[in-house]
Amino acid sequence: MSSRASFRRALLALAVVALSLWITLTTPPRLGLDLRGGTRIVLQTEDGATTRADAAATDRALEVLRKRVDGLGVAEPSLARSGERRIVVELPGLRDPRQAAETIGRTAQLTFHAVTGSARGPAGPAAADGTRVLADPDAPGGFLALAAPALTGDGVKGAEAVLDTATGRGWTVDLSFRDRAADGWARLTGAAACAAPADPARRVAIVLDDRIVSAPGMQAGVPCGPGIGGGSAQITGGFSAQEARDLAALVEGGALPVPVTTVEQSTVGPTLGAEAIRAGALAAVIGLACTGLFVIVVYRLLGVLATIALLLYGLVSYAAVVALGATLTLPGLAGFVLAIGIAVDANVLVFERAREEYASLGRAAGRDLRRPVATAFGKVWSAVADSHITTLLAAGLLFVFATGPVKGFGVTLAVGVLTSLITAMVITRLFADLALGLPAVRRRPTVTGMAGLGRLRTRLTRRVPRLMAHRRRWLTGCAGLLLVALAGIGVRGLEFGVEFTGGRVVQYTAERPVDADTARTAVARAGFPDAVVQTTGDTDVSVRVRETGDDEQREIREALTRVAGPVEVERDDLIGPSLGGELRTHALLALGLAVAAQLLYLTVRFRWTYATAAVAAMAQDVLLVVGLFAWLGKPVDSVFLAALLTVVGYSVNDSVVVLDRLRELRRRGGGVPLADLADRAVAQTLPRTVNTGMGALFVLVALAALGGDSLTDFSVALLAGVVLGMASTVFTAMPLAVALEARHPRPAPVAPAPRRRSGAVV
Repeated sequence: MSSRASFRRALLALAVVALSLWITLTTPPRLGLDLRGGTRIVLQTEDGATTRADAAATDRALEVLRKRVDGLGVAEPSLARSGERRIVVELPGLRDPRQAAETIGRTAQLTFHAVTGSARGPAGPAAADGTRVLADPDAPGGFLALAAPALTGDGVKGAEAVLDTATGRGWTVDLSFRDRAADGWARLTGAAACAAPADPARRVAIVLDDRIVSAPGMQAGVPCGPGIGGGSAQITGGFSAQEARDLAALVEGGALPVPVTTVEQSTVGPTLGAEAIRAGALAAVIGLACTGLFVIVVYRLLGVLATIALLLYGLVSYAAVVALGATLTLPGLAGFVLAIGIAVDANVLVFERAREEYASLGRAAGRDLRRPVATAFGKVWSAVADSHITTLLAAGLLFVFATGPVKGFGVTLAVGVLTSLITAMVITRLFADLALGLPAVRRRPTVTGMAGLGRLRTRLTRRVPRLMAHRRRWLTGCAGLLLVALAGIGVRGLEFGVEFTGGRVVQYTAERPVDADTARTAVARAGFPDAVVQTTGDTDVSVRVRETGDDEQREIREALTRVAGPVEVERDDLIGPSLGGELRTHALLALGLAVAAQLLYLTVRFRWTYATAAVAAMAQDVLLVVGLFAWLGKPVDSVFLAALLTVVGYSVNDSVVVLDRLRELRRRGGGVPLADLADRAVAQTLPRTVNTGMGALFVLVALAALGGDSLTDFSVALLAGVVLGMASTVFTAMPLAVALEARHPRPAPVAPAPRRRSGAVV
């Protein structure tokens, strides 16, 4: 590596670390409801002029509110129907709950009108023919007479707050229309453009909830008749940045089917509790310390450098999440767990390959220890890039198409993967280049960790296991496990949590103050470990469980009485699922698109046979984890969903690395049968698979042992996923790839046509 290249890498690494440290010290993180708590707003639907506020209308209103909250930039919100006409909205860490309540509670009926002239008032309701008079301070008489609505907000496809610096209008809201609405907008603006320049009829009024928010006049360039094409419009009105974002959220979310009013507004505590958060943080620290120690023991000096790079990875990725304003929640932290595994994996890949290169160079390696490492970085780049890109594809699609906790998982996973790439390929390489160039290190190559292949690799080099000779046996065994998992899903069924099924929420008022951890422990000991317990103030406690009878509620009340004195029931409601049907639909859509994108990418990078094998192994891992939870009777909730997404990423990442080695061996394998090459690929990458898996297992075992009830199921799912991911690569992905290649062999390359020169064949 040239000194100039090292200097550039050093500058880049220093700049990234310095910026990350500054962000970490100056910017507080945004924590979700499970880690910090937030604001609870209870809305009640009311009968409209032509609509009745029943349960169905309330459910439709809830989905509109979910879109509005997402548009406000509040990540990881919780929304659920309570009873028939109430909607409970919980917003993590919101600074201005009053403004949020006002924004999300507006009816947001957006209409577009032709202006028939100016008026002197008064403003009033719409006449029988739809015409009306509304106030507009820019009109000559202070009012505008409007025709019946030509368009409604239903025709708006999207709305976005934009800072218009080109024309100096400040913050505006850009609208895009659907096909038919785009034609209607063109007709409306085309008719207005036919009026005289000073005529009020040359304007088009944009009305939100009986208030004119903008009445732009048609410029001279707008043609009379055709109007403004392209299906776009712009709302101006001297908005501030927040006002523009709020208006865009209202328009994007659509109109509420029924009016809503705010009946309650309060601050709630975290759903996990301080004790669970402390235990989880302690477990993460212990797990990462064990991971670092393991890497140091195995790879010595290179392991020390990788551990330092891993610490810097944590700093950079945390700073990136904070800088993006993402909300940290338990599902989001699951993305970090996966990204940590990928970060460790990238370093292990390089170090294992460096051992191979050191052994192949022999004595020449001792003259420049940086040479085998530089060669290793070059050779593992394709595997690192493929594994990172497949994970990024999944993360990006989850962010774009999913909502709620799945979206948060996609954000943190994408940040973690990009940071992993920087730390492994830039920072670790920089450290290795500097350390291996020291004279003291060159004199003692054994301290680097490259001088020996390791016990496992040595044994596998002497005798390569012939696993692919029994590929039918492995595939049959995997099919049997799948049948067991599917039987668990079919016979036992899935125990969906209250977030998916809805349930019952009871609000209690205690005689004396009680903290959330004490109340949560009491309810868990009463036989409800999955209950969501939150506190509001000092003496108010809410308990949310799956739908229960009066006897179970009596047990909960008695448990709270033992720790908080006599308690009174303030409210007892049946609630709908906070992870509603739309979230499930979006999550499944995003997951399906992510799998399809990974399949397409791997087909392009490898071959469709390899891609099919990797995706099939991933699908097997997912079904096995789901089946395990079905047999154990564990709840399926948002935390489990995040763990399952982690399994998807880990499984594909593991398979890609081994398939990449198989592709490399096949390129220079000559006439060696594919099955034998597959055995070699497994043997050569198995040390990396084991060491990477061990690094992830340390963190997960610590979380399972110390994380408490809230993190146990999450850890169990990930532990199962990591173990199954390692096994499925060897016993499913590789045998399936070999079997598919045998049925659909790669076409032989076509020899180039001979060239003719002067009548002779050359």
